[in-house]
Amino acid sequence: MTGPIIDPFRAPPCRYCAGRRGIDFQTGAASAVRPVAAGRVTFSGPVAGTSYVVVEHANGWKVTYGELSGVRVRRGASVARGAVLGTANGRFYFGLRANGRYRDSEPYLGHLVGRPRLVPIDGTARRRGPTSVWSCAR
Repeated sequence: MTGPIIDPFRAPPCRYCAGRRGIDFQTGAASAVRPVAAGRVTFSGPVAGTSYVVVEHANGWKVTYGELSGVRVRRGASVARGAVLGTANGRFYFGLRANGRYRDSEPYLGHLVGRPRLVPIDGTARRRGPTSVWSCAR
């Protein structure tokens, strides 16, 4: 999934307290949502009118893909890395649970990389730089 993060992870102060248990990305129209690794679908359906898919991976981590406009998988299905789980239109939720606890998934996704550029210091207006891209390399 590409696109900027528009709502970051915010750990709740207690198990049932308010917080943001994942991150939201801005997406393009009809963006394909694909699992980060192979796994088994443990949940697929609506929650409060919004569609979600949860995939459990071999290491026991559960990844939630949400705010989907369309879902292509059912509970119990095995999915390969890169298979299409569904589509997102404009916004996409990505959450991670490891050992039963919600974690900030952003550090596991890589980081935004922008191309370095010179900035004028003579009063000339700055030009917009190239769009940053996600990179998994550190």
